[in-house]
Amino acid sequence: MDILKHRQQRAIVLFKKVDHFELNVCQRLNRMGHRREICVFFKAISRLGDGVFWYTLALALPFILGIEGVYALVHITITGLICLGIYSQLKNRLVRQRPFISFPDIHAHTAPLDKYSFPSGHTMNAVNFALLFSWFYPPLMWLVIPFAALVGLSRIVLGMHYPTDVIVGAILGLAISACSIVLYPNGLMHSFVEKTI
Repeated sequence: MDILKHRQQRAIVLFKKVDHFELNVCQRLNRMGHRREICVFFKAISRLGDGVFWYTLALALPFILGIEGVYALVHITITGLICLGIYSQLKNRLVRQRPFISFPDIHAHTAPLDKYSFPSGHTMNAVNFALLFSWFYPPLMWLVIPFAALVGLSRIVLGMHYPTDVIVGAILGLAISACSIVLYPNGLMHSFVEKTI
């Protein structure tokens, strides 16, 4: 327990230095949210990125692709749960406070889902899902990749995250989805079914 607290203290000291380095970018992007139409747009993107957008697409896959869509749905669900487990653990261990908590001039244009910001779970999931949807059903690429980029940007504009939260979240999401594709190019369940038949 003492080791964990010691590591958290070290992370807090490091993040305080990085926070000030990133503050200028955060302030500039966060000011965009003072314009009502921009705020409404990015709140909608962020809200859809909570899951509604991805769940809708995922549930549509079996109707579009048949049994292959079911395999894709299972694969996407499992990697989503892996992302959830990883970013939850990292947030609770690294305890980086959100920008609007650390700096009074950064406004929270939406309600946070939790207290800590590193890494961005929204971005991690968005990049993971964007790559997987593009892999399993390439016509969706033109929709999911721009949407994932907007989700990452929205988290900074809304005062929820620093740029490094978003960048690291994107890298982790990309790594998880890419590894899952390399290991199971036809989907996790598809590979399981092939082995058991």
